[in-house]
Amino acid sequence: YPGFKINKSKHLMDSDEVYTPYRRVLVTGATGLLGRAVYKEFKNNDWDALGTGYNRARPCFLKCNLLDEDAVRGAIQGFQPHVIVHCAAERRPDVVERHTEAAMNLNVHACASLAKEAAGIFLIYISTDYVFDGRNPPYGENDAPNPLNLYGKSKLEGEREILRHCPGAAVLRVPILFGEVEKVEESAVTVLWDRVQEGAESCTIDHCQQRFPTYTNDVARVCRNMAERALQDPSLRGIFHYSAKEQMTKYEIACAIADAFNLPSSHLIPMTEQPAGAAAQRPQNAQLECSRLELLGLSVEPTPFKTAIRDSLWPFQHDKHWRQTVFH
Repeated sequence: YPGFKINKSKHLMDSDEVYTPYRRVLVTGATGLLGRAVYKEFKNNDWDALGTGYNRARPCFLKCNLLDEDAVRGAIQGFQPHVIVHCAAERRPDVVERHTEAAMNLNVHACASLAKEAAGIFLIYISTDYVFDGRNPPYGENDAPNPLNLYGKSKLEGEREILRHCPGAAVLRVPILFGEVEKVEESAVTVLWDRVQEGAESCTIDHCQQRFPTYTNDVARVCRNMAERALQDPSLRGIFHYSAKEQMTKYEIACAIADAFNLPSSHLIPMTEQPAGAAAQRPQNAQLECSRLELLGLSVEPTPFKTAIRDSLWPFQHDKHWRQTVFH
């Protein structure tokens, strides 16, 4: 990989010289739900990390419009990363249906311009289980995609652009994500927190579609594992799947959240018919088969849902003292 530097350091216990690589990673969408976790994971593990954002870019991140090819080229040539993790996307299916052109620009065209500039750089593209129709799970990496909605179609086209322009890239498909959120609406999992807390009024929640809610911190660790392996073995490439193993409907997710925080769930009503009015059709069960990463030793054991959801939603608790009775 071009520009790969070697730093020389002395081991504290003896006089033998130890060489440690100076590794740089560029994380797009570092202000988003997954991007924040990926950026933090690399930063905390001896990587020099640069995160990009746009609307939410803060002083510690580079403001970069991924639709501007000159800006993308300038960011890559200026930082010269060994690895790029491309997290930026419009990932809300209903928004993609309503604002199709803007979503396709980000989910497809930005992939093409990024991949063109990534020659000699290991590129990880974050994709989705929604590339599958959910009728015949579980899905392996070689199973034929058949997305039901525009979001899935846009991400599948993004995969193809990435692999066409950067054949040495890796595509990492993941399911519904949750993690540390800036507001509960940021994830389709944590958004259920408000319904769980309502308590007094009954509310119906989808009990049809099967989901595998996956913790962003676990996905971030997988990305780092893949990046570190690729720097040793440039043959690592192609499509990979990673998913948590706990299967739940949204109703079951809400009940699990209630249980994790010792809250009642009797007001939650399972809805066993598909709701009318959703802009985007969702797959019934797009379970991912993840043995490829496991066989390569690059997977991580998923954090138990209740543990991860407590860590994610704890800041939104009103009574912080109550944590001691729940967590200990």
